[in-house]
Amino acid sequence: MDLSLERPEGYLYVRRVGARGVTLIDRELTRSFLLAPDRAIEDWPITAADALDASHVEALLALQPELVVLGTGEHQAFPAAAFMAGFLRKGIGIEVMDNAAAGRTYNLLASEGRRVIAGFILPPT
Repeated sequence: MDLSLERPEGYLYVRRVGARGVTLIDRELTRSFLLAPDRAIEDWPITAADALDASHVEALLALQPELVVLGTGEHQAFPAAAFMAGFLRKGIGIEVMDNAAAGRTYNLLASEGRRVIAGFILPPT
């Protein structure tokens, strides 16, 4: 059987998720970031889910998401209710999960052409 590597085209994809970093295509990011199919916004100033509040909603809404996937590190941790409600009031779905699950979910939705925005929270370096 012949095996070959096929790389997705047309969107940025998560290649690997580790405890301290996430690899996008061939570049490892070690600080929290936001990811859209067409761009990565590095140095998102969040290091824990409990640091998110209603004031952080607008930065993600500015990316015009259809759905938001929030990776909260090695373990799932829910942000404040005010943060979650900011998306629900606008009719935008938000899912909270660990970074590995967020990477898989983002890749699947982006490959379907969905306007998904993922936030990956990484521990401070």
